[in-house]
Amino acid sequence: MARARMIHPFIIAQHHYPYEKPHAHGRQGHAMTASMTKTLRRLLAATIMLAFTAQAESPLAAQQLCYRGVNLSGAEYGERGGVVNVNYTYPSEQTVRYFAEKGMNTIRLPFRWERLQPVLGAPLDDDELQRLKDAVDLIQKHGMTVVLDPHNYAYYDKTQLKQAPATDLAFGDFWARLAVEFSNRKGVAFGLMNEPHDIKAPDWLELANTAIRSIRTIGARNLILVPGTNWTGAHSWSADVLGGGANGTVMLGVKDPIDFYAFEFHQYLDSDSSGTHPVCDGTDKAVKGMNDVTDWLRKNGKRGFLGEFGVAANDGCLDGLKQVLDIMNANSDVWLGWTYWAAGDWWPPEEPLNVQPHNGRDKPQMKVLTEGLNRKVSLAASCALVKPAK
Repeated sequence: MARARMIHPFIIAQHHYPYEKPHAHGRQGHAMTASMTKTLRRLLAATIMLAFTAQAESPLAAQQLCYRGVNLSGAEYGERGGVVNVNYTYPSEQTVRYFAEKGMNTIRLPFRWERLQPVLGAPLDDDELQRLKDAVDLIQKHGMTVVLDPHNYAYYDKTQLKQAPATDLAFGDFWARLAVEFSNRKGVAFGLMNEPHDIKAPDWLELANTAIRSIRTIGARNLILVPGTNWTGAHSWSADVLGGGANGTVMLGVKDPIDFYAFEFHQYLDSDSSGTHPVCDGTDKAVKGMNDVTDWLRKNGKRGFLGEFGVAANDGCLDGLKQVLDIMNANSDVWLGWTYWAAGDWWPPEEPLNVQPHNGRDKPQMKVLTEGLNRKVSLAASCALVKPAK
């Protein structure tokens, strides 16, 4: 479908006027007469007026999309020594193109930390790093933002973070090395970790702040997405599940010297909020959780990003999906956007949450997601305007 070129959310903050300021030139040839000067001024004024009028009438000028997209799963599959395209895979161009043509502008890209950095504290694996870079290049070729997502649950192999050798220092080292490779690249955001769990909030906060400090120390000003512990669920954000304090209290201690981060939440609509059941009998709890964290974000002057949410293709679940999208669209001053879970070239068609097209046909969830994409937000309150504070 033909549509206007999407302005990248990371570029919005560096907006340029629709005309260039005239340069002062020296005399070249004949001097202008007063009449010629007056005529040129009128033409310039008319041109400027047309430019601003066109800008005011443009849907992209009056309204702007937030980060809205999908997780493309596959690179996190398999064991650390897996063979690419045998045990794990990166997104194909056909898949990336499909979601770009649907109007999505963001891909969350899961990958396995151990495969990218086989030895803690050592350089990143050249071959795997190149595969990751190639995937980012492919996604950006289609005009989309990439969220880099080490899909490790606050573990390295079977060692929980903060336990040797997976120490704070090791986590900071990993992020420093990865940040160097994508530092200040427009349209690349850093998701610190997928769904930390089995770790108390104060311990996770220390790890997150170590990673943020490492990223900023090497000069990277990319957007950072910071999850909480306990699977970073919206519904449990204010609950002290593991002892040590609730995410909603402890994670207020996040420190970013340029204040360019958002809290990443995940929220599913089944009974245990795991996303592993096809029945959405936890919709009320999910909607309440989303509304509660929306209030928390606004009260504390923070921003949120829904990194994972997904439903099966039945009427009750699709209605719940719409409710979640409506909450974020109505509160774009605090919600930067979302990435649905999930799609990917290797996802089986029978997987309930899967939105990968099958035999050229859209999944039912895509109709609801596409409707959500078409609901733009006021530019004055747009999540796309978020930029570093310093």
